[in-house]
Amino acid sequence: MAVNIPGLVAVIVFYVLILATGIWASRKSKREEKKCSGDKSEVAMIGGRNIGTLVGIFTMTATWVGGGFINGIAEIVYLPHRGLSWTQAPITYCLNLILGGLLFAKPMRANRYVTMMDPLQIKFGRVMGSLLLIPAILGDIFWSAAILAALGATMTVILDIETYLTILISACVVIIYTLLGGLYSVAYTDVMQMIFIIISLWLCVPFAIKNPAVVDIKYTMVNKLYQSPWIGKIEVNQIGRWIDDLLYMSLGGIPWQVYFQRVLAASSVSQAQKTSYVAGVLCFTLSLPSIIIGAVAVSTGLMLSHEVTAKNCSKCKICHFFQIGIIQATVCQLHLKDKKLA
Repeated sequence: MAVNIPGLVAVIVFYVLILATGIWASRKSKREEKKCSGDKSEVAMIGGRNIGTLVGIFTMTATWVGGGFINGIAEIVYLPHRGLSWTQAPITYCLNLILGGLLFAKPMRANRYVTMMDPLQIKFGRVMGSLLLIPAILGDIFWSAAILAALGATMTVILDIETYLTILISACVVIIYTLLGGLYSVAYTDVMQMIFIIISLWLCVPFAIKNPAVVDIKYTMVNKLYQSPWIGKIEVNQIGRWIDDLLYMSLGGIPWQVYFQRVLAASSVSQAQKTSYVAGVLCFTLSLPSIIIGAVAVSTGLMLSHEVTAKNCSKCKICHFFQIGIIQATVCQLHLKDKKLA
């Protein structure tokens, strides 16, 4: 299969816009550094504690809504022995942001910490603080691997280009604007990326549902056609596992530096809490397109889909620009991890 030229052009345009936004934001970062009377490193790490409400909401949401989130939800809905009943990310991601806002945002921001590890180091000392840093770093490494895998897989399927090439280009773009502007560049590019995510993913939904190869998803939700119903089922002997998954995802999603970085970057305690609450609601809302896409996959006959695609692909050039939603969602996560590991 040849390289998807329209899709490639759309991705290039997107990358140029993101890089330009990051460079523009770096100028704001430099101005803030000049105004800063305290530690200038705070401007790079937490935006000088001056990130506005709207930008804060967008960058807080982008902390969780990435390639792993979008691709993973669709995959679990599609899996025959899982389905929607086992798709816990929409609920747990929403819960951990709301719980984080209720329980931790206020004391962390009020005490003006710089990183998530500061209170632990103050309480238990440098040695224990260093030991507690190890699982945090390992978690970020594995998360970065998941994001890179999602990016490579998505680019390969949509654009038919090599996985390693897409990962290298994306990493270079992210590193450049992150080094130039720190959190300011990350936050302002988050705004643009979240706009692309919201528009692109929701525009994909009607095209997928109305495809001639797709059976009514309401029917396949409770009836077996090509595979088990996508609503899924929780057996009695699986209830304990389901509750355990719910708890560790709801609570385990709180202790991440990328989350507290945005909490500490808020201009006030109340803003830190509000951005957490709103971001939690947005995470749940942005999971809906992925759930629908997973349901569409369950409702699609493989052979029929090949025939329909062969007949109609030349008429769907505009769809290439909608496909970019998943791609830039993964890129959105790359700069979050790059900034954290830096």
